[in-house]
Amino acid sequence: MQVPNGIDHQKYLNGPDQVIPADNYICCSPGGYVKLRMGSRGVAAEPPISVPGLLNRTVARYPNATALATKKDGKWQKITYKQYQDRVRTIAKGFLKLGLERFHSVCILGFNSEEWYIADLAAIHAGGYAAGIYTTNSAEACFHCLDTSRANICVLQDKKQLDKILSIQSRLKHLKAIIQWDGKLETSIPGVYSWEQVMEIGSKEPDTQLDNVLKTISVNECCTLVYTSGTVGQPKAVMLSHDNLTWDALIISERCGDLKPTIDCLISFLPLSHVAAQVVDIYTTLYNAVAVYFAQPDALKGSLVETLKEVRPTRFLAVPRVWEKMYEKIMAVGASSGCVKRSIAAWAKEKGTQHHTARINGAMSAGMIGLPIDFTLSEMIKYWQDGTSLGYKLAKSLVFNKVSANLGLDRCTTFVTAAAPLSPDIKKFFLSLDIPIMDAFGMSEASGAHSLSIYPKFKLDSSGEILDGTETKFDGSTSINGPGEIFMRGRHVFMGYLNDEEKTKATIDDEGWLHSGDVGRLDSNNLLYITGRIKELLITAGGENIAPILIEQAVQAELLHVGYAVLVGDRRKFLSILLTLKCKVDSNTGDTLDELETETKKWVASLGSQATTISEIVRTKDPAVYKAIEEGIARANKHAISNAQKVQKFAILPADFSMNSGELGPTLKIKRNVVYEKYKDIIEEFYKE
Repeated sequence: MQVPNGIDHQKYLNGPDQVIPADNYICCSPGGYVKLRMGSRGVAAEPPISVPGLLNRTVARYPNATALATKKDGKWQKITYKQYQDRVRTIAKGFLKLGLERFHSVCILGFNSEEWYIADLAAIHAGGYAAGIYTTNSAEACFHCLDTSRANICVLQDKKQLDKILSIQSRLKHLKAIIQWDGKLETSIPGVYSWEQVMEIGSKEPDTQLDNVLKTISVNECCTLVYTSGTVGQPKAVMLSHDNLTWDALIISERCGDLKPTIDCLISFLPLSHVAAQVVDIYTTLYNAVAVYFAQPDALKGSLVETLKEVRPTRFLAVPRVWEKMYEKIMAVGASSGCVKRSIAAWAKEKGTQHHTARINGAMSAGMIGLPIDFTLSEMIKYWQDGTSLGYKLAKSLVFNKVSANLGLDRCTTFVTAAAPLSPDIKKFFLSLDIPIMDAFGMSEASGAHSLSIYPKFKLDSSGEILDGTETKFDGSTSINGPGEIFMRGRHVFMGYLNDEEKTKATIDDEGWLHSGDVGRLDSNNLLYITGRIKELLITAGGENIAPILIEQAVQAELLHVGYAVLVGDRRKFLSILLTLKCKVDSNTGDTLDELETETKKWVASLGSQATTISEIVRTKDPAVYKAIEEGIARANKHAISNAQKVQKFAILPADFSMNSGELGPTLKIKRNVVYEKYKDIIEEFYKE
């Protein structure tokens, strides 16, 4: 065990919730410790707790509560928190027997499952690092994660992932065992085990070695590596301590305020190798004894709604593309309805908007936020004091309850979007249907969340209220509320990048501020607004700094059948934009198809065009479609704050974006550098004299 020089380590063998003395807030080396940034009061002063300590506490309080649920052969198979802990300890003993060393990793490669969770916590219990790998990673990308984390063990889902690792196994000098949890092993390759074999190995081991390792664990050491999505360069290994993860879970739970142990439940479907899914799906649920139901592996290809309707979760976190798909489904149903139903829906949405606007403005009035100019004070008082007005009650009964039930969200009380910007217009649409979607902001280096609003204290264009116990400031601004680059500080700020002190010091300054790279501001209610990203800011040839996201969202708001919009114009004389049209997706592979999505096809037909595919529209430069898009961009340009921020040229790309084709990352963020490189010829055409 590594401790500072001159300290008797025996003094600190008190179990996993100890704190090893350290002098620095950052650490990049395996086996190091960091100083905790404890506050003097409030949540910042809460006693630290380790991951094993948190599991112990929850099991002591709620041993028989449902922890994890997996659907097999048409039935939900559930395990309790006590069974969860027993399996974690069994697999941890198996890992130790297979050779897991202290401060080496267990890499996990597969879709969300009971085995993913258990492997993650078992790696931590056994004194190693848990490190998730995206299922879409190539073999070489997997090699980078396994090699840099000094992986002793790789736990993976199936033969497809096994083949990736076997192709690079000979180059992995630390790798001792590969474990497959799903499907029958087709081979008896030395060092490859089934999940059942490891459970059997662990069950035969005494508790002594595991308990001795647990005594050496400290809350201020690294327990998890989160690899950044790597949109530029190789992914960096973000070192998160026990305290980083458990404390961020605490402040998220405090903000939500009403999480109900043994009653609340959620569905796990976002990639667990991403920090947002880890801190919400694994740690806030563990913190509050919430049940986790696992979606099917094809959740993002269409099966998620069926799981939602079956489970009816009480909390729901999704990325923007999921909300956009729900929006498209609702719009499609609405378009096929008769005139009477459409009229009722329009009336209900008006009542929903009035009701929620009043609640929001009532909740925010203490912060001196002004009321909308078309909303009178008397109306505000009426709706705020009587939040269940007759019109809203009727609309809820006739429309809202049915919409929520059809989405599987009728029991849901918290709706959150994260990982990328969601258009305020989409949020406004859902708000009118009694589904207030709150935004969250954070990053891997902040253990997940730094801001989160809970209804009714939120704004449609805000990224949420700053979480309690954290600090925020803005670089390059004369005002304490910005605008400027967002700096963050608190117990959620990561330890450092594994074995990369140079990049760590470029990200965390000498005063402990984490430099986010995002530009934003705060309002008087402590709500955060993201206005751009430094690395994505375009600087025109005329020297004007332009944030792409706002302009892209303005164009998408005018053209609802545009899938993705990517602004172009860095060091150029004017702005141009690359657009995709929404198309159908192969439900088996996730590949985008040439055929237009049904509602897009209807829109194209309404313009007078006969086209049904993207290739046909692009090949013929379909006059009706191109004219409609040109008019939509002209409408968006009316909102531009200067001529330099107006889009002058556009191109429709020959295919929609997808993870498989490389333009989207695992959380469906656009990889701008990939798009720019892939379509560089089209971009150059924009600027030919």
